[in-house]
Amino acid sequence: MENNAPERAVLVGLCADSMEERERSTDITLDELEALLETAGGVSVGKILQNKRAPDPRSFIGEGKVREVKELLEANECTLAVFDNELSPSQLRALEEDLGVHVLDRSQLILDIFAARARTREGRLQVELAQYNYLLPRLTGMWTHLVRQTASGGKSPIGTRGPGETQLETDRRHIRRKIQKLEEELEDVRRVRSTQRRAREKNGVPVVALVGYTNAGKSTLLNRLTGAGIEANDRLFDTLDTTTRKLVLAPGSEALLSDTVGFIRKLPHHLVEAFKATLEELSFADVLIHVIDASSPEREAQVDVVRRLIAELGAEGTPCIDCYNKSDLCPDPAGIPRKANAVAISAKTGEGTDRLLVMLTEILGRGQKRVTLTLPYAAGALLDTLHREAQVHALSYTDAGIVADVTVRPDLWPAVRDYVG
Repeated sequence: MENNAPERAVLVGLCADSMEERERSTDITLDELEALLETAGGVSVGKILQNKRAPDPRSFIGEGKVREVKELLEANECTLAVFDNELSPSQLRALEEDLGVHVLDRSQLILDIFAARARTREGRLQVELAQYNYLLPRLTGMWTHLVRQTASGGKSPIGTRGPGETQLETDRRHIRRKIQKLEEELEDVRRVRSTQRRAREKNGVPVVALVGYTNAGKSTLLNRLTGAGIEANDRLFDTLDTTTRKLVLAPGSEALLSDTVGFIRKLPHHLVEAFKATLEELSFADVLIHVIDASSPEREAQVDVVRRLIAELGAEGTPCIDCYNKSDLCPDPAGIPRKANAVAISAKTGEGTDRLLVMLTEILGRGQKRVTLTLPYAAGALLDTLHREAQVHALSYTDAGIVADVTVRPDLWPAVRDYVG
């Protein structure tokens, strides 16, 4: 095989009665795994789906199925087996021994993609943290050099017996130190984000976050609405680092629109944890636009995955527009739900985006009022409050007082209504 040829792999999944339904493999999740493999630069030569009552403790799929996988690997000169489920450390080791090739599970494949694609310092920190958190419980058995570190190795001489320090313990301590350092650096990132967020709130600029299943079309929609010019490809996890652009809603009215990493079923838990520095923006957004691939046969399952993760990130109370994208490709447009918070669009052609902007403007402006206030010079404290908590468009100073053109939230209305006019 040529050096630049894509790595060839067999994909394996297990659907066991004892598993939670969302952890089971199906033909559809194996298709998704194939798309992940292609994103990572590999190619699938075959898929094997095993049905069992429960996973085999040693080999996960059972000895007979292992032989079948090995035959397929050898017949196609493969160097890799990728499992659609998460494997225990001992199962990974047993399978590599039995199959004679490198074995990955779904979590490792996703982490590998993220490691290759993260561009910003924050993104790289998050991926590295997720990798170390994944690696730590899997260290046992990864090393053959677990002999106690003594003068002679092997049998400990008299006087050196005792706890000692194995290579495994050294590696564990090193990784824990790395995890602690990465968490401290990410905390610094969160502080910077918090400062930026306070500045946005002071300036009264609302934040809108695009969320959705991977490859639903979020980057294409960001480009359509803001002219951002971000490369948008038809592949999973095309966007890893958050991109924020200014969105003009109407003359004198604007928001910040943020693209976020796409969600996926069976997303490694450590990856959700590591990416909270980015995804925590969702809980501070004024509105979420949930971009849904209307043409996907798995549409409802994908919607459930996203809603579950939004809830896990503490943003379930944020106003949300269900944006059914790729409606031009939808086999049954009548099947798109007709409800108050839903809109059908095509980010590619622009169809329906005007309606989306109208809905967004209505939600952001709900309860807000733009008024002209005439404040007496003695009301300096109120002016400070307006600068802090409202959107001040213009100020002028007259003999009658300070004339302020402002947009105020409902909770500020009682304090300013006597000065309208």
